[in-house]
Amino acid sequence: MRQLYDKVSRDLSKNITKCYSTSFSSAVKMLSPSIREDIYNIYGFVRLADEVVDTFHDHNKGRMLDDLERDTWLAIEDGISINPVLNSFQSTVRKYNIDKDLVAAFLLSMRMDLEKKVYDSVQDYHQYIFGSADVVGLMCLKVFVKGDQDKYDELKAPAMRLGSAFQKVNFLRDLKNDIQSLERSYFPNVDMTQLSPRAKQDIIDEIEDDFKAAYIGILKLPVDARFGVYTAYRYYRALLKKLRATPSHRIMNERIRVGNHVKLSLLARSYVRNQLNLL
Repeated sequence: MRQLYDKVSRDLSKNITKCYSTSFSSAVKMLSPSIREDIYNIYGFVRLADEVVDTFHDHNKGRMLDDLERDTWLAIEDGISINPVLNSFQSTVRKYNIDKDLVAAFLLSMRMDLEKKVYDSVQDYHQYIFGSADVVGLMCLKVFVKGDQDKYDELKAPAMRLGSAFQKVNFLRDLKNDIQSLERSYFPNVDMTQLSPRAKQDIIDEIEDDFKAAYIGILKLPVDARFGVYTAYRYYRALLKKLRATPSHRIMNERIRVGNHVKLSLLARSYVRNQLNLL
């Protein structure tokens, strides 16, 4: 019956991914079935922690995060958890020998979201992005290379840059909610309540630099992972392009999205480029 419980755990992480992020789940579908479930397992865990710090405002979020952190380490140590999301996550961590320091850095960034509202120093900004995004990319990279440490070391830097790019795009896209609902400001030395065109352009230039460095790594990914990661990369580049064309006052007052028809077009073009080896 353990096999049934493990399957239910994996299915829950998959359903969480599909419910919370249609774009990400679409990209995951482009991965090889041999690694797809493990990426769902990672996302399910990440989403669970995000919900604690971003959503459960009527509850003791500090205590809930303490419980989640304790249960995460117990799950990894014991190889099982009665929390299905943690049960699926620990199986991926143990299967690919994912560095526990990556898990610790992620949990620390979640705690920063509880304790910090304004990231007014470059050091705090980079520490948060490393923990909330870069390490998630590195966990996924360990799956993509199927635990091959040499390949992991080779692709580590561009994987981190891709995680950074995704997170910074999310910061711009979610500016309204971060400022008005969560009272958070991530970009240092920028008044995000009055985002100027110059400040916006500087942020976009920074993201473009991340994307350029990340693309080099995407080309070197194993074939099982390359198409899925490239699809996500193309989606986020399209979102950044739309943010670039959107006036600052609109970004501050609405959540900018990429339409479904654009997503389908990106998927089709990405598929053709991948099949023709034109990446």
